[in-house]
Amino acid sequence: MNIAQILHEQAASYPEMPAIIDTYQRRQRVLSFAGLEAASARAATLLLRAGLEPGDTVLVFQPMTAELYIVLAAIFRLGLTAMFVDPGQGKAHLEQCCAIRPPQALIASAKAHLLRFTSPALRRIPRKFAIGLPLPGAISWRQAGRLPPEPDIFPCTPDTPALLTFTSGSTGRPRAALRSHGFLLAQHRALAESLQLAAGQLNLATMPIVTLSNLASGVTSLIPQADLRYPGRIDPAPVAAQIKDYHVGSIVASPALLERLARYCLDRQQRLASLEKIFTGGAPVFPRLLDQLRQAAPQAELAAVYGSTEAEPTAKLVWSQIEAGDHHAMQAGRGLLAGRPVEAIQLRIIPDRWGQTIGPYSQAEFTQLCCSPNEAGEIVISGGHVLAGYLNGAGDAETTFQVDGTTWRRTGDAGCLDERGRLWLLGRCAARIEDERGVLYPFAVEAALSYLPQLRRSALVALNHRRTLAVEFYPQAEKALAPLREALSWAQIDEIRVYPRLPVDKRHNAKIDYPALYKLLGAN
Repeated sequence: MNIAQILHEQAASYPEMPAIIDTYQRRQRVLSFAGLEAASARAATLLLRAGLEPGDTVLVFQPMTAELYIVLAAIFRLGLTAMFVDPGQGKAHLEQCCAIRPPQALIASAKAHLLRFTSPALRRIPRKFAIGLPLPGAISWRQAGRLPPEPDIFPCTPDTPALLTFTSGSTGRPRAALRSHGFLLAQHRALAESLQLAAGQLNLATMPIVTLSNLASGVTSLIPQADLRYPGRIDPAPVAAQIKDYHVGSIVASPALLERLARYCLDRQQRLASLEKIFTGGAPVFPRLLDQLRQAAPQAELAAVYGSTEAEPTAKLVWSQIEAGDHHAMQAGRGLLAGRPVEAIQLRIIPDRWGQTIGPYSQAEFTQLCCSPNEAGEIVISGGHVLAGYLNGAGDAETTFQVDGTTWRRTGDAGCLDERGRLWLLGRCAARIEDERGVLYPFAVEAALSYLPQLRRSALVALNHRRTLAVEFYPQAEKALAPLREALSWAQIDEIRVYPRLPVDKRHNAKIDYPALYKLLGAN
């Protein structure tokens, strides 16, 4: 089924219900499900008349607004492939991505079109569309408003390409993750179950893929008044005001954004009384954040979702299900509790052989290979919303293996399953420290330190054969190292270094940027 068919059905079922509420030129805009359907159908006509055909790839540069979902719905409707590249990764990354899959069209905001001045790859794209201000050499997106709607929806198979994104390429050439309509449908079902989506809800939507699932579920998405490119730097005041003014019932956001929001509310003794559900993921979710959110939104059910670009969601942890013994275990170095794998996924732990190719296996061989409960190893997964491979097979030999013809994906994350089937995270396999004192997973140290209220971030690395811990305290917090050493007596840390700020990833502003950290530490 074409994913656009689901949006069409929602428009028929809830024509006047708001689909997207956003802010344009400081004014509220409300787009109904029927309005989204009509606008996307007219946009499809514009793309058809420009000569685009099923199978063509369209590069999209547009912030998270109503226009983004009109564009996506039009692209899906015609059997085109929507391509997204993170411009924050730099010009070289953009050129590499466009070389891997040369797009036939570019749809971008007027501001994003400025990239054409510095990017030969963008200039080579034959068809260009400008959202907002009209620009030379580009078709104005406003023309779609005067066109008749395209009535047909391209008949897709489960394997028809729909969405193309890229890895950061931080360790080499970026890899292209191509999702089909069947994949997106399976992912939508997994997300809808995990996030408890139901028609008529109002969700503060901060993640594009979740907003797409909202639309497919009849859920109204309120786009926050925030620069979602930098969730860890948002101004939380307007977001808190939106939650209060719209009586928002649920929110799905990154830990960095929610930390900003929770600390803002707690500092002012404000409560987000309307929130009934809060889901967070995309980066490590430590219990301290969940506790802050519980104080800021006392009526809300809190849940952390573990996943990745290749498989979202993978596991889910409900705050109320964390027991006292779990907290003690996390503080003692067991790792970070991530909850139970979602029903739509198969998850196993195998011996940590990251960096080596493995398989194929028979089912009996694979069963024998899998680790026992509480035994650490690499997390591997399989399922309908698990990416089976990258475009053109790039990197598949290292990241996938076969079990009796079924593809399993290697996450590169270390962890273990306890005797109750719950997943515990130990961080990246490649980060494992193995020295004369044994094996130590740095993430287990960072999870334990997350319980110290004065500490904002920490990162452990092996530097010149020494277990070196870098820490960042909150402003005005007492920068005492004795509590750190006491909390980590089990980890045998050699050195602790204090920095005003530890580098974090550009996307979520929450994960440690390890290449930048090594530069900060002065590593060779």
